[in-house]
Amino acid sequence: QVQLVESGGGLVQAGGSLRLSCAASGRTFSNNAMGWFRQPPGKEREFVAAINWSGGSTYYADSVKGRFTISRDNAKNTVYLQMNSLKPEDTAFYYCAADSTIWRAYAPRSVYEYEYWGQGTQVTVSS
Repeated sequence: QVQLVESGGGLVQAGGSLRLSCAASGRTFSNNAMGWFRQPPGKEREFVAAINWSGGSTYYADSVKGRFTISRDNAKNTVYLQMNSLKPEDTAFYYCAADSTIWRAYAPRSVYEYEYWGQGTQVTVSS
């Protein structure tokens, strides 16, 4: 059974940092793009960051560019999201996702191109 399990969420003051982790089990995703998405209260799920299978290409939403960094450790089947300079508008439920297509040169930004999803972790940024 394939599982993606997020961890590292919590409550932090504005300006603070958090590091999210997403550990995959049940199969390897070392040949697949991985992404982070978030869903703010009352809003639709939105793209945050993505990384291609090799880690050589990364993509960010404009709202997080320069503050968030996505990375992966294929040996651990894990993807990370380092979030710095957090703002109240970053408050959301954060989900990691895995692409089912292998060896894509790029990493998708659309929720519809990711087949596997974690249960999410809550990030709350207080002002």
